[in-house]
Amino acid sequence: MRFNKLRRQICFEAARAMYFRQESEYYRAKHKAAQRVCKGWVKPSDLPSNAEIRDEIQSLARLHEGASRSDNLRQMRLVALRIMRLLQRFKPKLIGSTLTGHVRQGSDIDIHVFSDSIDAVTSPLDEQMLFYDIERKRVRKDGEERIYTHIHVRESFPVELTVYVPSLASHGFKSSITGGPIERATLPQLEQLLHQEYPELELETELLGLEEAPDPFQLFTALLLPLENVKQHPKYHPEGDVLYHSLQVYDLACDQLPYDEEFLLAALLHDVGKGIDSQDHVAAGLEALEGFITERTAWFIEHHMLAHKIADGSLGARAHRRLRNNESYDELVLLGKCDRGGRVPGVPTTELEMAIDYLRKLSYDQG
Repeated sequence: MRFNKLRRQICFEAARAMYFRQESEYYRAKHKAAQRVCKGWVKPSDLPSNAEIRDEIQSLARLHEGASRSDNLRQMRLVALRIMRLLQRFKPKLIGSTLTGHVRQGSDIDIHVFSDSIDAVTSPLDEQMLFYDIERKRVRKDGEERIYTHIHVRESFPVELTVYVPSLASHGFKSSITGGPIERATLPQLEQLLHQEYPELELETELLGLEEAPDPFQLFTALLLPLENVKQHPKYHPEGDVLYHSLQVYDLACDQLPYDEEFLLAALLHDVGKGIDSQDHVAAGLEALEGFITERTAWFIEHHMLAHKIADGSLGARAHRRLRNNESYDELVLLGKCDRGGRVPGVPTTELEMAIDYLRKLSYDQG
């Protein structure tokens, strides 16, 4: 096998593993790819560079994601601009694929901020009612062990803020891909990039739209969290509160149709109305969710109580025939089965934030 052909094949295998999230690090991806291709040891000179693998990943992204990739890149840059403006006093710098354009499904928006106080950084996020998690990660780098603090913000695209001390604001970080200085953009530089790349874009209008349009997954979380304090009749719901029940139903739905976002959303959200109006929780839930869910998800929620009548044979023939005419009838019956099955005391469930994160990623991957 010729040298260039071998290198190209290893590059493709490594890129495919990283694109489909089987591997997250270039080093592991290329060495595992080399083992698969060569069935043994390979000379270091035959291994592709990280930059070559990155370019191959982009080829896969263009192939699998089409025009949506360009649309997502623009939206990710707008979200980055919004977050950087919120955190302007911490000298934010955009790095990574959102800046360079090498995005693919599941890419984060990576931003460096500089502060001695984590609370100071999260305060503007709290004011905007943005949801986030704080992660402290121990990493061995350049022969010494350090603890890095990451703030994962749940926006329409995932945002990862890495917090450094202010003295590192001018530090020349190295790229793990090229080995040279990392590419980064300050707030003014990002604004300039947006004007250059998208001259037709009304920047302030777009940002205003981002601020005025609530993130649907934040709304879902806001509607679901209070359900932890909504108790149910122990005869029908021995498992306890509505949130616990909803998460059980969601888990059962995931076991059945893990990639049907509309069905999974209906499973998680079918009882949100119980935190608003216990007398008519279906209507209350649909009103709260209007404009944030698809017609199909709304149809599931609207008719999920009838799914129980289908199961026990008490639904009238005409009403049953009307439901049968809907192409999602079988999934409605399945939702009813999950609803009845999600009533087991003490069973472990997925955490709410993990369920929301999964659905957000599913929405992004399928969008």
